[in-house]
Amino acid sequence: MAKLPVDPAANQAILLQQMGWRTRPGILGHHAASPQSIHALLGYFLNDRDSPTPFPGRDMLLDGSLFEWGVAPPLEKVISSPAELALLLGLPEIYRHSVSVIEPWKNVGINLQGEEVRASKNVAYILQQVADADTILYPMWESGIGNPKRLASILSAGIATIVEGGNPSAHDPASFDGTKASLDDILSLVDELLLHRSSSSGPSIFICLGHQLAAASHIRLIKRAVREVASLQRLSLDADRTAITALQSVCERIAEVGSALPVIKSGETLANGWHDTLFAVAPNEMVEVGTRRLLPYRRPRGSDHIPGELHEAHALVADELDGVIDTMLKMERELNIEMFHGDEVNEEAALFANWAYKKLHDTLIPMRYEIAVSPLSWLLNLPYALEILSQTAVDEDHLTEVSTTCIYYKDWETHTIRRSFTCQFHPELMADIRDIGKRDGLRYGELKSNDGVRLLVRLLYHGMQE
Repeated sequence: MAKLPVDPAANQAILLQQMGWRTRPGILGHHAASPQSIHALLGYFLNDRDSPTPFPGRDMLLDGSLFEWGVAPPLEKVISSPAELALLLGLPEIYRHSVSVIEPWKNVGINLQGEEVRASKNVAYILQQVADADTILYPMWESGIGNPKRLASILSAGIATIVEGGNPSAHDPASFDGTKASLDDILSLVDELLLHRSSSSGPSIFICLGHQLAAASHIRLIKRAVREVASLQRLSLDADRTAITALQSVCERIAEVGSALPVIKSGETLANGWHDTLFAVAPNEMVEVGTRRLLPYRRPRGSDHIPGELHEAHALVADELDGVIDTMLKMERELNIEMFHGDEVNEEAALFANWAYKKLHDTLIPMRYEIAVSPLSWLLNLPYALEILSQTAVDEDHLTEVSTTCIYYKDWETHTIRRSFTCQFHPELMADIRDIGKRDGLRYGELKSNDGVRLLVRLLYHGMQE
């Protein structure tokens, strides 16, 4: 007897029931959450510091044993295998209405109590409490990364992507040993996330190690651009080679500056150009742990080794564009955040990346039609600029000069701006550096008064508008 065809919908329903996955976005409200309702509630949260929760009686009273990924709602959606990813792809009403969290490592470090800190749970808790926004976890250390470009396409279809922190170093491939995702694997995914910010995508927010990975990816993408431009002989719509010659000349200048730019900390040269391992990210002079005041970025003294044109390009971006965090520093009261890191993004690399992006962008504008039908079409996806927004003082003598950045994208035809953000600190952690489950979750009113939480919500709120 011939077998009856399997009903895919019935199979999906069985799998969803077995895994305990909800199929209605949101868990606190009487109605399903949507990107529009989530965005409105983020704005409601930011509007003041004393309005009541929109979900009265639903402040989570947590059972710490249940508030773990993969155990029970709202943390049930963990994508750690191809089968789970395939199941998720059949639920666009879920992944398009959720925030994705990428874990490069199983924790963001060990706190002073000797506990592993899984900060991704705090992100999930905050977003659920503030706006009933669901979170989907992608533990790269456990699942690996099969196809970075495809995964980035899936992630960018959601409300936002948050790349979390972790113990490894963005400059040390061996520090990722023992996991299913190597440093190069994760950087390949971050490369794609940086290239997937478009009018139809959500923003990316890179935290701590994520912030450092983004810095390394900026340099990787600029190197790739220089390499591929140099190897291309002609463009099909550029018969007299005017366009490709101009682009190659700019890329030669970028390579010249990048290869000669040193990274200097406390008088010691750590890198002699962009080919050095420590050019983008290097060990901080001192480990920085605890509450810090966020300070506006200032051009440092003793930076004569950095070409003036890099500083000038950054000053123009800072004057032209709004990076959200810099505006908060001008308008809000003192902002205090939680630092938890031993590596930092180098100021030289960030200034260089901004300058190189702007050089490429300004050169590509008049030739974008020729580029659009060439192997270099991916260059049109590059950021427009990278602004350093703030810094923190490690002690009286040392700064984390690049504590936050804004990654700007300018639409080629409409000139509208889109933004993604990076921060060295953990806006989702409280002063005790513990994850939700090991510590009590903050009530809505307490979240409203927390500087880090407000900053995280504001980045998401503004990024969703674009």
